[in-house]
Amino acid sequence: MDSTIKKELQQADPAVSFRASTTHQHSTWAGTFRCRPELYIQPETTEEIQKIITLARRCRRRIVTVGCGHSPSYITCTSSWMVNLDKYNQILSVDKNKKIIVMQAGIRLVDLCSKLRGLGWSMPNLGSINEQSIAGAISTATHGSSTRHGILSQSVRGLKIMLSNGRTVSCSAEQNQDLFRAALVSLGALGIITEVTFQAVSAFNIEWHQSLAPLQDILDDWPNELWSHSEYTRVWWMPYMKKVVLWRANTTDKPIQQRKVSRWRDALGFHTYHILLWAAHYFPVLLPAIERYVIYVQYGKTEGEGSFGVEDGQKGLLMNCLYSQLVNEWAIPLSKGPEAISRLSAWLNGDQQTARIPFDSKGLYVHGPIEVRVCDSSTTTPRPYLDNTVPDGPTLYLNATLYRPYNLDPPCTDRYYEAFEWLMKQMGGRPHWAKNFHTVTKEDVRRMYPDLPAYLRTRSEVDPEGMFIGDWHRTYLLSDEESRSLPLEEKETRREYNNGNGTQWFGELTGKPLSPQISEDSFDLMHGVEAEKSVVLPDWAAEEEHQS
Repeated sequence: MDSTIKKELQQADPAVSFRASTTHQHSTWAGTFRCRPELYIQPETTEEIQKIITLARRCRRRIVTVGCGHSPSYITCTSSWMVNLDKYNQILSVDKNKKIIVMQAGIRLVDLCSKLRGLGWSMPNLGSINEQSIAGAISTATHGSSTRHGILSQSVRGLKIMLSNGRTVSCSAEQNQDLFRAALVSLGALGIITEVTFQAVSAFNIEWHQSLAPLQDILDDWPNELWSHSEYTRVWWMPYMKKVVLWRANTTDKPIQQRKVSRWRDALGFHTYHILLWAAHYFPVLLPAIERYVIYVQYGKTEGEGSFGVEDGQKGLLMNCLYSQLVNEWAIPLSKGPEAISRLSAWLNGDQQTARIPFDSKGLYVHGPIEVRVCDSSTTTPRPYLDNTVPDGPTLYLNATLYRPYNLDPPCTDRYYEAFEWLMKQMGGRPHWAKNFHTVTKEDVRRMYPDLPAYLRTRSEVDPEGMFIGDWHRTYLLSDEESRSLPLEEKETRREYNNGNGTQWFGELTGKPLSPQISEDSFDLMHGVEAEKSVVLPDWAAEEEHQS
C-alpha cells in the first residue's frame, strides 16, 4: 500500500474499519474489460463510506463505485480506488400503507425482490437480469419492456448521496430537485449513492405466451396493438430468417405453472450453441444456418404455435443472457421502428438500395437475435437530465447483441456497429449509457441531450475536483468549458488487448498531489465549510428566473 495512504490511515479513526484489498482484479461481467484498482474497498456502514471519501480526498485519489460490472464498457475501469457496496445492502425502513421501502444502495435487485416478496410486494418492472445493485441499475437508466412503464428510476422517490466533501445530501422531487434529476441517471459522476427510497407495488404473477411469427406480420401490426395488447412485450428478431419470436405477458391471479424447458435450454443445448458460435467466429458464413437451426430446435417450424407459462413476475420478466456478449442498444421513437427495422433488415440481407446505409454489408454476418423492447417515460416528472428515452411519447429499444464465444470478439463488430449506429442517429436515437457504442462523440451527446448543461452544472457543484470523474466521462460528457483536467480526474494511459481475455485498462490521475505546504487539517476544514454550504443545494431554475 502506498506510503501516503498508510500515513493517512494512521491519522484516521481506527474504530471505523477500512476494508481494502490491494490484489483485486476487476472484470466486467462479459469479460470485455479488466483493470487492477490500487484499492478495492467494501464498506459495511455509512461511517466507512465517509472514511473512504475523506481518505481519497486527502490522498488525492479518484473513486469508482461498482456493483456486478454488467456494463460491457470501460465506464467502471480504474487504476485508482474502486468501491463495491455489496456489503452495504440492508433494508432500512418499510411503510406498509404506502408500499414504500428505504434501502442501502448496494443491495442487489435479486435480494431486493426476495425482500419485497416477503412483504407481498414487487418491483413494477425489471430489465433482463436482476444481478445489478439498485444504485447501478438507477445510474445507467435500466429499463424493461412495457409501454406502461418507464425506466427503473421512475419508481424512485428519494435518494441520499455522499459527496466528495464527505457529507450526505438528500434529494427528491421536492428537495434538491436539480441533484435528484442528475442522480436518477448519475453515471457514477456525482458521488456515492448511499440510500434509495423506492415505490413498490403489490406482488403479482405474469402469464406469458411466446410464438414464432414472420417479421412482416410484426411490422404490419406495429401501429395497431403490437405494443399495447399486453402489459409486457418483447420481440426477438432473427435477421436472416426474417422471423421473430413474440413474447407477451400480463399480470394475473392464476397460480404458477412451470414453464416446460426445451431441449435447447438444457446443458446440451447451451454448449452446442456455444460451440456453433465459436465455429462461426472462423467461418462467419455459417451464421444464417446456425440461426435457422437454433430457432427450429427451440421453437419449431410452425408459425403461430408457441409456449406459455405462469410465473412470479420477478422471475418471469428476466431472461438468460447465455454467453459473454457485446451489446449496442439505442432508444428511438417507437413510431420510427418499422423504418429502422426494415432498413437494417435490408442492409443485413444485401439490399443496399432499400437500406440506404452508406456502408458495405458484403461478406458481413452477424449474430441473432436482435432484441426489440419498449418503454414510456414521457409522463415521468421530474425527468432525469440524462434519460435516454423519448420525452414526448413511447420509446423503442433496438439491441444489436453480438456474442463472444469463449470470449472471442466477433469479426463483424466494427463494421456492423458503425452501420447500426449511423442508422440509429438518423432515426433520432440515443445510445444506452451502459452498453457498447463505437462512433458516438461528445458533440453527438451534446446534440442528443438538451439537459446536459444542467447535469454538468450540478455535477460540477457537488464534485468540483472530479473525484468521481474518469476517462469515460471526459470522452462523452464534459463540456469544452471543462477542457482543463480536474484535480482528481483519472485519464486513460493505455490498453492491452488480448482476444479471448478482454482488454486490460490502465489509467492515472492527472491532478497534482496535495502540496506539503498545505496542512491536511486545513484542507479538510476547507472542505467541511463547503459541505455545510452544500447540504441544501441552490435552486438553479429559481436563480435564473430571478436574474432574468
